[in-house]
Amino acid sequence: MPVIRPSSDLRNNYSEISEFCHKYKEPVYITKNGQGDLVVMSIETYEKLVGKFELHKLIDEGIDAMQKKKVRAFKEALADIEKGL
Repeated sequence: MPVIRPSSDLRNNYSEISEFCHKYKEPVYITKNGQGDLVVMSIETYEKLVGKFELHKLIDEGIDAMQKKKVRAFKEALADIEKGL
């Protein structure tokens, strides 16, 4: 269940929100005038999320290259590396 807090809590209860984000490694959703506005999370959680995104992007690029026949066998590539090409 997401944690939702009003924007005034950023000002009035920053330490509490920060502690929650670090302890549970979960984001806190911030509302402004009753509407979703921001998501706050620890840097650790953010970096993990970005890392997963980048990994998925690389996997998608690899799948796309395979489908377009733009890849070659690992043994071929390794042989070229060993030859100094």
